[in-house]
Amino acid sequence: MKSVKISTYILLIVAIILIVNILSDNYFFRIDLTEGREFTLSKATRNILSNLEEPVTINAYFSNDLPANIGNISGNLKDMLIEYSQRSAGMVVYRFINPNEKETLEQEAVKNGIQPVMINVREKDQVKQQKAFMGAVVSVGDRKEVIPFFQPGAAMEYALSTAIKKLSVTFKPGVAFIEGHGEPALNEISQAYSHLSVLYQVESYKLTDTAEIPANFKTIAIVRPTDTIPPMQLKRLDSFLARGGNIFLALNRVDGDFSTTTGKPVSNGMENWLLQKGLSISDNFIVDASCGAVNVQQQQGNFMMSTQISFPYLPVIKKFGQNPVVKGLESVNLQFASPITFTGDTTKKFIPLAYTSEKSGSLRAPLYFDIQKQWTQNDFPMSDLVVAGIVEGKLSGDMNSRLIVVSDGDFAVNGQQRGVQLPPDNVSLLVNSIDWLSDETGLIDLRTKEVTSRPIKEVADGTRAFLKWFNFIAPVVLILVYGLIRMQVNRNKRIKRMEVNYE
Repeated sequence: MKSVKISTYILLIVAIILIVNILSDNYFFRIDLTEGREFTLSKATRNILSNLEEPVTINAYFSNDLPANIGNISGNLKDMLIEYSQRSAGMVVYRFINPNEKETLEQEAVKNGIQPVMINVREKDQVKQQKAFMGAVVSVGDRKEVIPFFQPGAAMEYALSTAIKKLSVTFKPGVAFIEGHGEPALNEISQAYSHLSVLYQVESYKLTDTAEIPANFKTIAIVRPTDTIPPMQLKRLDSFLARGGNIFLALNRVDGDFSTTTGKPVSNGMENWLLQKGLSISDNFIVDASCGAVNVQQQQGNFMMSTQISFPYLPVIKKFGQNPVVKGLESVNLQFASPITFTGDTTKKFIPLAYTSEKSGSLRAPLYFDIQKQWTQNDFPMSDLVVAGIVEGKLSGDMNSRLIVVSDGDFAVNGQQRGVQLPPDNVSLLVNSIDWLSDETGLIDLRTKEVTSRPIKEVADGTRAFLKWFNFIAPVVLILVYGLIRMQVNRNKRIKRMEVNYE
């Protein structure tokens, strides 16, 4: 009788396991405990998927047997595509292809724009290089978008959703970059342009004294104007704001010259115009203990050596406000920034976006850059100076509009020809700003949804020394205390046994 009961229990357990496995294949859930909800589809993605009118095919070209730190990308992508398929009610179909399996599949991947990359693989205590494919092709009808390579830690959902959005949209909002006052051409902001052109019709536009800004531009950007903008053209900007348009402005109020090691204030005629909007950018230089470095040639013996020296006039911004424009940003490098203050009334709302560190200051221009200066804590008496912000409300006329201002005109400029490669967050600050001003899909929330570097929080020297010795001594002390307690317990037991024997 007992053996029958045991057999019944075993059969029931096996049946439950089988049923759970079958159900979990079609119905499953998971709990996303990551800080940035990295494995949960955003509202923007869900909206895009629910509005699909044509089937989307995703061919993921991934090599098998990749190292663990890279191979998990394939698993994460597969999980994400399962959710894409379910959320779209089957409108998204996908398949995984291993190009290393057959030469014809490898040729197919390359033909579709997926180029192999060489990765280092450790095998039997030896490092060897392996050809790997880690890209995808998204197709809608005869149109396709190629994601050549999924960078480990990058915003995978943003890449997929943007590709689907790009293929499914029939209209791109217009974004104008103003030229004619010394602003960089579109090819000088190549990194930002490549991101923006995915979802927007990005064009250059020259302001005139008479013609209104075309209605197809929802947002205009003015980046690093060096010449004066005439009052009549500022009126065109007012007319644009009056009909609900939005403006992004990256403006220099100070400039530095490394050849003469001097800094000076600059003006382009927008100061009074900004005051009318409730914003003031002073012509002071911000100095910050959290800063970049410059290379200085120093004589050492018979040789000239290049040495990197911290330069507080190049603040590295790590403190950001609570707004989608700066969500997920961790570090933006500025070059000669100035403090921004809000001087408007209650009809306008000011939202600070980025601040200096707790050890910063403001120096009046013009000034001389003393490269060899030994900076002390007394040189940074201020904190949380605003270097970027939003003002919104009735900025001109009766309609609400928005204006984003950054007090460094060069932070997103690559320069002529190929230019310099900018830190990713510098580009994201400009692109996020345009997204927030122009786009209503919510894709802005995905751009920075990635695993980014999280440097160790800096602590004071005293705290660092305390933690070092605590980690060294505490385990030894704990073991000694445990040993003493054990010794005392055993001694008590021994005394008790001896007392019993005497009785």
